Amino acid sequence: MTVWSRDEVAARILAGDHLVVYNDLLLRIPAKWLDQHPGGALSILHFVGRDAADEIDSYHPDHVLDLIRRYKVGTVALPWKPLVPPVMSGWVKTNSNAWFNEASSVRRGKTEILLVPKRPDGPDAPTRDLLEPQPSTLSLDDQARHSAAYKELHKRVRDAGLYNTHYLSGYGPEVLRYTLLASISAYAYAHAWYLTSAVFLGLVWQQLTFIAHDLGHVSVTHNWAIDRILGILVADWIGGLSIGWWVNNHNVHHLVTNHPAHDPDIEHLPFMAISPVFFNSLWSSYYKRTLRFDRFAQFFVRHQHRVFYIVLALARFNLYANSYPFLVRKAFDTKRARGGRWAWALEVAGIIFYWYWYTRVLAGCGSWKAGLAYFLVSHIAAAPVHVQIVLSHFGMSTEDLGQTESFPDRQLRTTTDVICPDSLSWIHGGLQLQVTHHFFPRLPRHNLKAASLLVKEFAREQGLVYAEFGWINCNQDVLGILQGVADQVGLVGKVADAQVKDVLEKMAHFGGKK
Repeated sequence: MTVWSRDEVAARILAGDHLVVYNDLLLRIPAKWLDQHPGGALSILHFVGRDAADEIDSYHPDHVLDLIRRYKVGTVALPWKPLVPPVMSGWVKTNSNAWFNEASSVRRGKTEILLVPKRPDGPDAPTRDLLEPQPSTLSLDDQARHSAAYKELHKRVRDAGLYNTHYLSGYGPEVLRYTLLASISAYAYAHAWYLTSAVFLGLVWQQLTFIAHDLGHVSVTHNWAIDRILGILVADWIGGLSIGWWVNNHNVHHLVTNHPAHDPDIEHLPFMAISPVFFNSLWSSYYKRTLRFDRFAQFFVRHQHRVFYIVLALARFNLYANSYPFLVRKAFDTKRARGGRWAWALEVAGIIFYWYWYTRVLAGCGSWKAGLAYFLVSHIAAAPVHVQIVLSHFGMSTEDLGQTESFPDRQLRTTTDVICPDSLSWIHGGLQLQVTHHFFPRLPRHNLKAASLLVKEFAREQGLVYAEFGWINCNQDVLGILQGVADQVGLVGKVADAQVKDVLEKMAHFGGKK
């Protein structure tokens, strides 16, 4: 089999090929499969020119891994020195197979690459220089060693049977809890205790988010079609949210965790910014738009630590705002992912059904004021899940250490666990063990605790930090990060005001001389 040099790989990428390294194999991903990939195109594009073996293994079951090998076109020498994927420098391919520059790249520090709105005088295609990463502070040999150790860890997890789903002991109590909360909500509604009913409906949504999350990761039955159908029933028909949008979004989050220009889960302007780099009005490769740091954003970010919980209390409305445009776009998408047509139709039917039964519930409250109160309370009661999600990442590093960083190193650096008693783990949906979940996203939730012991042992052996903090400390850390960024906005504002004042004084001075 042909052994490809790094320069040859780079040349073919510039010619438009999507080449990904998998262990020592070089894979050429056809454009057709890129469009049909169930995990979304971006989850592949972010690894063009890179060794994605750990990411591929963590996301795909064995029978899919066997199919992946059919795309091999040769081999490469290991350890592989990564290239910068074109998408991370703002370059994508159009339907006509031409290069399109959607954003300009800005290289900061030693390794960081951020995206900003494109310049009108930019080049017509990516150059070889853009594919070349800046010198990394990380040792390629050390990262290769951590990657090899992760592969051994993954084997231990498999051998321990931690991918096996325990339906009765694992998800049985969850189903009973959902049923109990829903029954209380229905009982309260039948007795006209509308606010009580709204609270428990919100708690049903909050708890169902966790099972929808597992189904989106195909970690329940491990069958894509079955898990997707169940996910649609839970997320769309009961919760009014698109599981298709969530999977598309969440996969990218897992693969480029906490990257300001690429991870949609930390791109919350105009309401929040967890790093001063957002002051640069970054381009988002996921949302395909500029995250403008305008006056509106400056106002909210300046007060973000004060309104943090208020914003999260209303976060469910943002999920609607992301879900429905996604489904509309998919209606006109002729290159949908595998199963896209029937899954899309089932999702649309689910959203219609959701608003049918939910608006009937609201109308049954007797008055528009009671209905409005039910609407707000039920949505706010579901908010704890949003706090849970942000605690695992907002307090961690958002620095880009470059393509040399290995999968386990990146996940440990950008993710933290929330320490809680086992008796309260159901409140967190098991996702307080977020580090282990990021290591093995397809792992059934009830097996994360056992797996976390192995991950902690791995971290100790490799000299890496496994971050975990208590609930209160996590909240304090996140609020501290938000306040620190808010203070910098205030400082920038004061400097700007001082500069304006200085200019006006000079103008007045020279005007007086005239």
